[in-house]
Amino acid sequence: MASGLPENVRKSCEMLLGTTIEASFHVGDGDINEARRLETSGGRFFLKMNAAPQAHEMFAAEAKGLALLAKSHTLRIPKVIGHSEPGDNNRGFLILEFIEAGHRRADFWSRFGEGLAALHRIRNKYFGLEYHNFIGSLSQFNKQHNNWITFYIEERLLPQIQLAETQNQFSTKDHENFDLLFKKLPQILPDEPPALIHGDLWSGNFLSDEQGAPVLIDPAVCFASREMDIAMSKLFGGFDREFYQVYQAAYPLLPGWEERIDLYQLYYLLVHVNLFGGGYIQSVRQVVRRYL
Repeated sequence: MASGLPENVRKSCEMLLGTTIEASFHVGDGDINEARRLETSGGRFFLKMNAAPQAHEMFAAEAKGLALLAKSHTLRIPKVIGHSEPGDNNRGFLILEFIEAGHRRADFWSRFGEGLAALHRIRNKYFGLEYHNFIGSLSQFNKQHNNWITFYIEERLLPQIQLAETQNQFSTKDHENFDLLFKKLPQILPDEPPALIHGDLWSGNFLSDEQGAPVLIDPAVCFASREMDIAMSKLFGGFDREFYQVYQAAYPLLPGWEERIDLYQLYYLLVHVNLFGGGYIQSVRQVVRRYL
């Protein structure tokens, strides 16, 4: 292992890069992946690694998601260099262009809000996607539906509830309340065309580049209600008020969106129940009770 990089990963990366890796440096990890900066004669690159069994599929899906976002030409997206393939006898990995972080420029939040609004204007005939992907290390199902409420229940809420059931996280009363909530959704959620969303838009999934402009990373893309991205951005904070003001000016949300935020955060809270344990269960229950 040279400079902390497993030998078989190094060889695979060098084949994809077409150059020799001279050094690699740890650049901080997320909750799921190990991250490194690769130094080569052809420049710097960013490497994510994971030893989980599903890591190859995770990174392949992430690469497709980044490519879809990049195709929108709205906000900067790291260029995908390559990734491991299922069946590779090494850790899963993803190689991206290395983006040097810079100080946010004065119009950072304005450009971010305008860029997200432009992204959300990209439409599709169906809610969902042509392939399943991941949110964090969890499978995210994207079977396509004509109806948003059906998609949200069957492809977002129910899979997370059922996964939590395997750990006995919810009571019989919880399940009764989920059923009641599902029946009320047609009265609460508006009908809006499928929009291309980032899908996991919290403050850890964007950065500012060398010029101080916004960059989106770590997507969980699909065509969905655009209010999903707004809801996730508000779950843990970290977004400036100007971001929302500019977004609203560019592409106003439908009336009552503030009252729907918690309902869309429900999906992300369920994801956190399954990723990080029962500490989020009470938050889930509070959201469900609010809408009952």
